[in-house]
Amino acid sequence: MLAGCTGDAGGGVSGGDGEPWALPGHPALAGLDGQPVISPEPGEAPALVVGFEDPSCISCQRSEQGPLQKLQSDHVAAGELTFVYRGLPITYPWGRPATQALESTDAAVREAGAGRDAPAFWGLKDHYYAEREAFSVDNVHERTEAYLASETDRDAAAVVEAAREKRHDDQVSVDTDAAERADAVATPTFFLFREGEFRTTITGAQSYDVFASALEL
Repeated sequence: MLAGCTGDAGGGVSGGDGEPWALPGHPALAGLDGQPVISPEPGEAPALVVGFEDPSCISCQRSEQGPLQKLQSDHVAAGELTFVYRGLPITYPWGRPATQALESTDAAVREAGAGRDAPAFWGLKDHYYAEREAFSVDNVHERTEAYLASETDRDAAAVVEAAREKRHDDQVSVDTDAAERADAVATPTFFLFREGEFRTTITGAQSYDVFASALEL
């Protein structure tokens, strides 16, 4: 059975040497083609982090605003690391509709022909964490629509309508099924890979050094 938010501590293209490396058959990577990615694409950078997160989870918030932010600024931009976000809404009730809204936003981005690293999805995800304490199951759709309308070029009303109607709930299920198969029972859970090799699983809000050491960054 899936638990909730944890406390503290708790086919690629080219690797670091320029040679192709294939993504391993790890359950956390199932359905990876449909996931939002902060570039490079999976397999194009030496290191890969696949994170299962819940927008309502305080430890996810701490991870996003701490070590993940530094990993992205220091290593994603340098082409050394890829980060893949997967939803696992198991903490507070508003996390499920927020995750559905993220999937609907991602679908709208793709329909418009934008890439998996388009800012609308990632900005909304960051907004959920930045304003986590202000969200509830009663206001999540309203606040999501307000953010998308003011901060992105997506059709906010259409995205939220899709989320309300759970049109992309199948994609939520792809993530939760992958989490179950990978034994991710709490959020956040991160699966770390380097050049085709699974390195380790990190659960909870850990330090930047824990990630960097495991990934040899």
